[in-house]
Order: sequence, then C-alpha cells, then structure tokens
Amino acid sequence: MEFETVIGLEVHAQLLTRSKMFCGCSADYAGAPPNTHVCPVCLGLPGSLPVINRRAVEMTVMTGLALGCRIPPYSKFDRKNYMYPDLPKGYQISQYDLPLCVDGALEFLVDGQRRRVRIRRVHLEEDTARLVHRTVAGESYSLVDMNRSGVPLIEIVTEPDLRSPEEARLFLQALRQVLRYLGVSTGNMEEGAFRCDANISQRTVDGQQQWPKAEIKNLNSFRSVERALAYEEQRQRAAIRRGERLVQETRGWLEDQGITVTQRAKEYPDDYRYFPEPDLPPIFLTEDDLARIRAAMPELPLARWERFQVEYGLGPQEAALLTEERAVADFFEACVAEDRTLAREAANWITGELFALMRERGCGISEVGVQPRQLRQLIELVQRGTISTLTAKELLGAVSETGTDPEVLVAERGLAQVSDEAQLRAIVQRVLAENPKAVADYRKGKTAAIGFLLGQVNRALAGRANPAVARRLLEEALQQPVE
Repeated sequence: MEFETVIGLEVHAQLLTRSKMFCGCSADYAGAPPNTHVCPVCLGLPGSLPVINRRAVEMTVMTGLALGCRIPPYSKFDRKNYMYPDLPKGYQISQYDLPLCVDGALEFLVDGQRRRVRIRRVHLEEDTARLVHRTVAGESYSLVDMNRSGVPLIEIVTEPDLRSPEEARLFLQALRQVLRYLGVSTGNMEEGAFRCDANISQRTVDGQQQWPKAEIKNLNSFRSVERALAYEEQRQRAAIRRGERLVQETRGWLEDQGITVTQRAKEYPDDYRYFPEPDLPPIFLTEDDLARIRAAMPELPLARWERFQVEYGLGPQEAALLTEERAVADFFEACVAEDRTLAREAANWITGELFALMRERGCGISEVGVQPRQLRQLIELVQRGTISTLTAKELLGAVSETGTDPEVLVAERGLAQVSDEAQLRAIVQRVLAENPKAVADYRKGKTAAIGFLLGQVNRALAGRANPAVARRLLEEALQQPVE
C-alpha cells in the first residue's frame, strides 16, 4: 500500500504591540520578574472589563492582506471555554465563526519551485499565562507566571495542503519571514513568540482511504517540527501496515527522545462551548481602513527576491541571502541607490565581510555600526585604486568600531595605495637588484617567483603598493634582456 502524507498547521504568533490585547499592561514581558506585568483584566478578576487593542487588529488585518486573505467587513470575538491552570478566567477570548481574515494563501519555494499552501483563516486572540515546572528535593510542582496572559496572539490556520515534513518546515520559515517583514512579530521561537501545532494523517495515493489525524504539540523549533512530523509519518504508516486502529488524538513531541507520545483525545469545537464575547463590541472594517493598512505594507519577501534578480542581475542564492531579513535588503538597496552598477560588489561585501562581522559581534545589520553610504564609499575606494581590497577589509572593522567614514580613515592613517609609476619603478629596480636568485628563478621558468618579488615591493611600501601596477612593472622589468 502506498501512502500520501497530509499535513496542516496551526501557527500562533505574538504581535509586537506595546500593550496587551485587552488592557494597558506592557506586552514586553521577556525577562521581567514573574507576575509584574499584570492588572485586574489580564488576571481575570471578577468585574474587570476588556478593551480591544486597535493596533493588534490592524496588525492582524495586515497579516491577512499579506497572505492574500479576504477581510470580511464584520468580525467579532468569542469565548473559548476550557479549564487549565494557565487560563485564570476559565475561558480565552478568541474568534470562532467570524474571524478577521479568511481564504488566503502563502507561496514559498521548495527546491527553487513555487509551492502554494492555502490559508483557512487568521484570527486574533489573547495569549495564556505560562506554566513553570520545577523539581526541588525530588518533589515536583508548577508555578503560574501571568506576565504573558493577555498578550495579543494571532492564529494562522492552513488547509491540509502540505505533503512532507520538509515542506512544513519551509512553509513555517517563509511564514515567519513574512511576519518579520511586516514588523508584526519577532517570530522568535525560542522566546515562544512563534509557536506551531502540526496535524498529520495518512491517506492512500488515490485518496480512497484516509486515516485519523494526530495533532503534535510542544514544537519549539523548525528542526523539531520536521523531526516530529517525520517520526509521526513513519509511526502512522507502520501502524496501518500492522492493521492497528488509529484514533484522532493530541500527541506531544519529546525532543530528547525523538518520539511523539499520546497526551489526550483531540478536542472538537463543541468541547469549547464557544459563544459571542458579551463584553466586547463587534469589529467593523471599512474600505478606507483596509486601504490605509495596505498602504503601510512593505514589499513582501518573495516579490523582493524575484525583483533583486531582475533589477540587479543577482543570482537566486545571492538574492535569497539579501532578502532573508528586511533590514539587510533595505541596507543593500540604500547602498546601491545612487549607483546600481555597484550591485554585485555590494552583494559580495554584504554577504561576505559584513555578515562575518555581524556573526563575530552577534548583532544584526542595524547594530553593526556600518552605514550603507560607508560601504558604498569603501567599494568605490577599491574600484578607483585608492586602496587595495585587503586594506578595505581591514578598514571595514575600523568603520564599524569608530563610525568614521572610510575616506577619512584612509587620509588619517595614510592608507592610500601608491600607484605612481615612477615611484613604483624605482622600488621594483631596487627589489630586483636585492633578489638576484628570485630573478634568475623567474627567468628559468619558475613564474611563481614573481609572487615573492611582488611581496618584497609591497613590503617596501608598507603594504600600500598598487598590486596591479606593481605586477605590470615587475613583469616589464623581468622581460628586459640581462646585461
């Protein structure tokens, strides 16, 4: 029996608002002492009333527009009822039958080919509190930190259009990239700002028979998602071949063991007893609202990747590296804005030396201390022959540390290359006179000897000899007949 894997994802992403979803508490809770970003509303105290965060609604709509969703003119919030220690009210304010965004799709690349996955819905809700599990002297207990409770959260639900664990990973990476480009979420999985539950099932290739799905939780990295789905894919297929009965269930991923385990029976919508949230008004969105939000959207990453190839003549891999982060793509375009002929050189410098500097300092391009105009200036100094590429690479670090323009550093440190032929010719003659063996070796056919002689010329000028001019003068001198 041949199987086809069917995968759908439910992705949660925290929104980058200053305050929480329904109160004025700061949403920037990372690193804060437990239970310090709280108030009666996010603590769920009786009599407290929620107020909708307008910015969170706008960010959700912007996400929906980026994913090609239809934005209904009318939406509302609902109560999703369940009892759990991280939910103080006994219900979560979410959206059920009338979400903010529906019927979209996300295109991403798989092996260089476009792949399209439909988006069923994007809805807005509040995050839960966070459980902290401890073991002291052999005794286990759990604590509740309410700082996360009430932080704006969007849920993006796909249709079951993914067909492999690798596709699921690539989809999630592409989705996170879109959210980061929009500036609506950090997408940091390690901080819990981007989380995923994966639904996976098997069916026969002809679609005639399909087995119940399993929902996998506790996925905290892209690698975890791919590994968990790969394990579950094999587990389900092996069970079917053995004739075992599969049931719809929720399973947890154990990262250290590399397996999924049963947690509970899968919940259905009826289990949550949804009903309209009575303390919040409905949301009405006009065409003017949508136009305003759409006007604030940046160019999306896939479109920018394609444009970089067409407009700047870059290869797919170069364009991918430059457009992975919006800040890097913006830096590149600012660097070449005045002279697009520098595009390839700028791309090489950014993905090479500048990325290396960022890795060394553990920072992003906006914190590395080099401005786009300064990198352009550095490239132009090399192209004009004012400095060598080696000197330019050393200067990049100095620019990063001091913030001083390359031209100023070159003048202050006397780093300009010596290109004057009369001066270089005198140095060449002296070097040839001082190194007769290398000269003889070269004239006997050992052409590598010119590298040694070039090094001596460069050494005589403290590394400032123009290599192209120096080599040409050396070759001319070595071709002269021996007297």
